[in-house]
Amino acid sequence: MAKAKTTAFFCKECGYESAKWVGQCPACRQWNTMVEEPVGKRSVSSPSGRQTPLIKSRPARLSEISIEEKDRVGTGFGELDRVLGGGVVAGSLVLVGGDPGIGKSTLLLQVCGNLSGVGQKVLYISGEESLKQIKLRANRIGAMAGDLKFLCETSLDHIQDTIMEEKPDVVIIDSIQTMYREEISSAPGSVSQVRESTNLLMQIAKGEGITIFIVGHVTKEGVVAGPRVLEHMVDTVLYFEGDRHASYRILRGVKNRFGSTNEIGVFEMREQGLVEVENPSEFMLDGRPKGASGAVVACAMEGTRPILLEVQALVTQTNLGIPRRTAAGTDYNRVNLLMAVLEKRCRYEMSRYDAYVNIAGGMKMNEPALDLAIILALVSSLKDRAVDEKTIVFGEVGLSGEVRAVSMAEQRVNEAAKLGFETCILPGICVDKMKDTGKIRLIGVRNVREAIGIL
Repeated sequence: MAKAKTTAFFCKECGYESAKWVGQCPACRQWNTMVEEPVGKRSVSSPSGRQTPLIKSRPARLSEISIEEKDRVGTGFGELDRVLGGGVVAGSLVLVGGDPGIGKSTLLLQVCGNLSGVGQKVLYISGEESLKQIKLRANRIGAMAGDLKFLCETSLDHIQDTIMEEKPDVVIIDSIQTMYREEISSAPGSVSQVRESTNLLMQIAKGEGITIFIVGHVTKEGVVAGPRVLEHMVDTVLYFEGDRHASYRILRGVKNRFGSTNEIGVFEMREQGLVEVENPSEFMLDGRPKGASGAVVACAMEGTRPILLEVQALVTQTNLGIPRRTAAGTDYNRVNLLMAVLEKRCRYEMSRYDAYVNIAGGMKMNEPALDLAIILALVSSLKDRAVDEKTIVFGEVGLSGEVRAVSMAEQRVNEAAKLGFETCILPGICVDKMKDTGKIRLIGVRNVREAIGIL
């Protein structure tokens, strides 16, 4: 009699299971995503004799479903509430990912303190730190009040029992890669363990109406480690971005079943923890040089929030056969495209120059509205002619050199006027649709030649 196979191959992207290794996943068509993991016969109940209770539900009409404001609870951080869509929803499953040392645990510990301070019962479960380590961080952050309890545990069977006994309103799991289920034979952090652990937490969240935050480690590609199906299972996916050696942090929502996915939250890391930045435009423009060539202020939209940022460019004579191109904070291919437009439509010999483009402050923006600002920054550096520091620029540039309209132009102009800018260079079609308030001078341009002529 043939021996039963003890291992199987799983796809990290979609969770497809195969009896043998294949180079390309048959389900999602991704290459080199199959990983080998041990499999065992899954028992109905765990070794301790416990059985996961089945949650019984019945169909309901829309008229029977009530939505109340109390279903959302504020986290104490306006920036986090903005990204979540107005606060945390009872029974939701939130995944928080980010690089090591970026501040995920610090943010969630501060959220725990804020929620327990307004009467919420909070349970913080750590699989990576001891209780003494958590207390040291809590002492650095500040006083914790209210019904806030901590637990160091990695077995989800024990965690499930604790949650059923304590009946908390909010649970923090730090992190999902350290959790394991006893009935799964593979190691913690594997594809099957992460998938099954998240599935159990989702059942607890939906069945008991408990809000659960899950911390997830990221790979070198910047996505949450484990199966890609993890992001499909949860309600909200938040990514904590930024350089851990810098003070700023960007919280970005890439999936949200309860709100917009375009909003971002800006935080600053200080000694006492994370502090929200309510006006990121002033934060990003702080320390901007005066009278320097190659620096242009642009306005990007993140959801409903206009953010002013500085686009820097440095153009120098190349010493190489192939000129060097570098883009930090924006799309590299987009910079090459815009330089090709300058060479073809404006007769600038950009192929003779190295070009370096940077978004100051560490922000990552790929919005097309930055095109015109990048063009003017490149020309400003090439001619060594500074752009007026009280001028703001935005607009999308097409391949024929035309300047196309962008969305929410009026909000961008109002934000610039609020911060003291005197001139705004924008697409001409946007000027035609806007009301001139007299607070800021509007200059509409139809193509890049008109914009360059203003310099």
